[in-house]
Amino acid sequence: MRHILVTGANKGIGLALVQAILDEHADTRVFLGSRSLERGRSAAASLASEHPTWSERLEVVALDVADERSVAEAARHVGEKLRGEKLYAIVNNAGIGGPEHPLAAVLDTNVLGIQRVCEAFLPLLEARGRIVNVTSAAGPSFVAACSPEWQAFFCDEQLAWSRLNTFVGECRAATPQALVAKGLADGGAYGLSKACANSLTLILAREHAGLVVNACTPGFIETDLSRHYAVASGKTPAELGMKSPAEGTKAPLHLLFADLPASGRYYGSDARRSPLDRYRAPGSPEHEPSR
Repeated sequence: MRHILVTGANKGIGLALVQAILDEHADTRVFLGSRSLERGRSAAASLASEHPTWSERLEVVALDVADERSVAEAARHVGEKLRGEKLYAIVNNAGIGGPEHPLAAVLDTNVLGIQRVCEAFLPLLEARGRIVNVTSAAGPSFVAACSPEWQAFFCDEQLAWSRLNTFVGECRAATPQALVAKGLADGGAYGLSKACANSLTLILAREHAGLVVNACTPGFIETDLSRHYAVASGKTPAELGMKSPAEGTKAPLHLLFADLPASGRYYGSDARRSPLDRYRAPGSPEHEPSR
């Protein structure tokens, strides 16, 4: 039995991913991480009502990635439930965005949350285990609008966590205007956080060479996180080209189960390698670095 932890899994892409894993891989058990235990149990009950046998392969875990104590308790709980076995994979899906969330909170969840989860759960991961970071095309788009200096920073394959952590701390304490003055892209709290999350993926892959660590965008998916775009535009999600959460599982599933050629890469929603410093449209040629 393979064991997979999915954070932020009580709704949206996370819940759709849990459903796809259980449906397509009968040899897999899922730990459904949810900030609210009640909402997590409700989501699990909904899945089990349609597929009763899934309840045997589904465990709800209270997990708030922005709370160090919650992450530590979740790791302890999962460790007990594993009973000496190991996790096959960690999917860092939890994230926030939108105008109602300040920059500091977005970075705390979308970047530091990944680091907290990895630090706490890595001892539970098997030797060739996988880490899948669900980021966003907003990351490369953000990097493309930055100064050349910051583009080099985000794409630096030798970037150390200490430097990225310091940078995130400085950003959390700065105003958006101050960040723009430094050469960072304008008004992009969410894009900034996802650019940092992609950089963190490179760091994790380098520091844990035995693991398979990659990031991906699920695509432009209709979720609570993205729905404000439709509200602001006066259009429906479909009119804006948003897809369903189920359609957003293609890339994460690929990174979980495919025979991957390498670690430390970023993939588009079509499950093809994409650059960190610019947007690659789904269906266009796969990214091939010049070196």
